[in-house]
Amino acid sequence: MKSKTNNLMRNTLIASSLFAVSISTFAVTGDSNQPIHIDSAQQSLDMQGNTVTFTGNVVVKQGTIEVKADKVVVTRPQGGQGSEVVEGYGNPVTFYQMQDNGKPVKGHAQKIRYELATDFLVLTGNAYLEQQDSNVKGDRITYLVKQQQMEATSDKGKRVTTVLVPSQLQDKENKSQPSRSQQPQPRVTE
Repeated sequence: MKSKTNNLMRNTLIASSLFAVSISTFAVTGDSNQPIHIDSAQQSLDMQGNTVTFTGNVVVKQGTIEVKADKVVVTRPQGGQGSEVVEGYGNPVTFYQMQDNGKPVKGHAQKIRYELATDFLVLTGNAYLEQQDSNVKGDRITYLVKQQQMEATSDKGKRVTTVLVPSQLQDKENKSQPSRSQQPQPRVTE
């Protein structure tokens, strides 16, 4: 009996470590150094399949990141560290993170998949991402995290919808361009 308890504890630690490695790459500065808290009604581990499954009102928190799902599955293909795949399922799965600039990013979809090795995020099924008042909606949104490249698509007969708030775009432009007082002024010679 003691051996079974020790194995269960060891497996739970392995499962938590597996999940910790995979979710930390979502993080902005500081989030990846924070402890990961996972609450669920149930957890199961498949050592041979290198899979951990969390079910029943799953809440994952790390720093400012919060993911809520009905089910989260973490897989480590061929047992290789750094190649983990995290999949969240729900109606919907929600994602929230406060960025370094103090502005939140929110999103939801029926399924969220994150591939650690390639820093690739995919939201499918009524996918939605929002920052401030700007947002994008489609059937599928893909995001290459390091390259900051996003693509949104929809099924046949449907369209992708994007809402951009001009004042927020102007704020970005103003920060990237020197102010009028900083720009060189023409010299008048007589």
